[in-house]
This record gives sequence, structure tokens and C-alpha cells, in this order.
Amino acid sequence: MTEKFIMAGPTALHVCDSEQGERCVVLLHGYLESLLVWEEFVPLLYKRVRVVTLDLPGHGISEVKGEVHTMEFLADTVADGLRALGIERCTLVGHSMGGYVALAFLERHPEMLDGLVLLSSTPNADTPEKAENRRREIALVRAGKKDALARVAPAAGFAPENRRRMQDEIEDLTEQVFITEDEGIIALLNGMIARKDRNELLRESSVPQLFILGSHDGYIPAEAAEAMIAAHPQAQVVRLENSGHMGFLEEPEATAQALLQFIFGSPTECAAATETRA
Repeated sequence: MTEKFIMAGPTALHVCDSEQGERCVVLLHGYLESLLVWEEFVPLLYKRVRVVTLDLPGHGISEVKGEVHTMEFLADTVADGLRALGIERCTLVGHSMGGYVALAFLERHPEMLDGLVLLSSTPNADTPEKAENRRREIALVRAGKKDALARVAPAAGFAPENRRRMQDEIEDLTEQVFITEDEGIIALLNGMIARKDRNELLRESSVPQLFILGSHDGYIPAEAAEAMIAAHPQAQVVRLENSGHMGFLEEPEATAQALLQFIFGSPTECAAATETRA
């Protein structure tokens, strides 16, 4: 992987690019993460496809641009970054918040997509309760209490039965919270609060879609996942039966196989998945 800074429109973007492969997969990280979160996952893909990871503006070491990073701004920045890398089309994989960015990308740049993957993410807007929780997080960060997020958020992403064996990963994620700029956290929280519902966009799109969902995801509980699946018969679905919100870390081989089957072949042949629906 080649690591570099590029200009994505007016925004300095930190990217890693394997640079080889006819097909391209772009991995968008979630909230309080950075491209480092994909470090162990990328080797499962790059022999088959070109892989690009990046720090979304506001996280990692990409630029912070103002007090609100809308999902549309982030999507346009990703599109500008891909053009700067000479990439015309890709399969876009969005984990959690990265999925919200991917959905905005689908709306604004559908011609650049071979496929869209929501990895532990949904097309729903924030509920009033969720928006209020985000405002509380903004208040914590403004008060200099980011450590409160670091104590809770990383472990909460994993299925309870996986937390002990994933302790190193939890510590890595905790460190990523501490090195994330306060202004970037606030900008992304404001952007997530402001995002719109994109269920209808997904249903009307002709771009192939895959949902990868953890069966023990505390952020997308079973009832919400079932409602999402029922609302989107056009999407392929893979369940990770032993994962929470961080399936690409909890069950990396199964996640990688699901992605590669989505790109290259019939998802019904994905032996790694306990349930797949075309």
C-alpha cells in the first residue's frame, strides 16, 4: 500500500492505495476511526482488487474544514480524491458513518459506482433520541471530556463475547479517539445529525447493493436490521452471526469473502455467510 497526501478538490486527503487491480474497492471508515482500522483487513482483498482507504476529513490526519462536515461534502471529497487517483469507478464500502457517506456518494456520483456496500450501516436519518445523544457528545468534547468517549465507544462496537479476544483492537480504537482532533469530531457529529433519510434513494437506484450486518450489533439491533432488510428487497444481505458492529475485525475472512463474492460472483455461493439473500 502506498501512503500519501493528495488534494481532493480544496481538501488535503490522507490515502493509502494498493495501486493494482482492474476492479477497485474503496473502504470508508466509521465515526472515531481512521484508515488505520482497515490495516489487518486490506491484505484479505488486495490480491484480487485494487484497494483504497482514506481518512475522511475530520478524522485521522485529513483536514478539518469548518464546524459541519455534511455527508454531501464528504462524498464530494471522496469523489474528488478518486478522480485525483485516476479511478473512474469503484465498489464503495462504508462502515457505519462511512455508510452514510457512501449513500450521499450514491446520490451525487452514481456513475462512479460498480456497487455499494453498507457494512453495519443504515440509510435511516437520526431519530430525535439519536440526534440528542450526538449533541451530548458534542458538549462532552467541547468541555474537554473526550476521554469519556474513548472509555465507552470502542468496546461497545464489538459483540460482548468477542471483547476479551479483541482487546488489542479495542485499545487501538481507543488510541484513535485520543488522536482525533476535537474539531473533527464535532464537525462529523454535526454532519450526522443533519443527514437525511436515503431509503427511497436506495430503492430507486440501479446500482447493485449489499448489506453486511452483525447479528449482535448493539447499534443496529435485530429488530432494526430486520426492518431494513424487509424495506430493501433489491439488496443482497449477508449476516455475520458472530459479530457486533465491527464485523470486518470480528469476522474478517467472512466479511472479505462476502465482498469478493459481491464483486466477482453470485452471493449465494458465499460459503462464509450463514445467510445470504440475492
